Amino acid sequence: MAKTKTRRWDAADHLKTNADMTAYLEAALQDGDATVITAALGDIARAKGMTRIARSAGLGRESLYKALSPDGRPEFATVLKVVRALGLTLHAA
Repeated sequence: MAKTKTRRWDAADHLKTNADMTAYLEAALQDGDATVITAALGDIARAKGMTRIARSAGLGRESLYKALSPDGRPEFATVLKVVRALGLTLHAA
């Protein structure tokens, strides 16, 4: 029997449109867990291009990867910079 080849699933590979990215972030915000929100921002940034987003946010690429990693705990100011660089907005209801 042939071996099955698998690869790691990556949300960034499936975020093709702005609508996809907005819905993904909205779902993370509804979850309410800061690590889920940070991970979603990281996935969206990777989908759009981490280098471009880091430059637009005024952050170093490596520091952005670190801040948006599963172990990252970015400051809220960093989150706001990333959200703006992604062309997204946060809303309260």
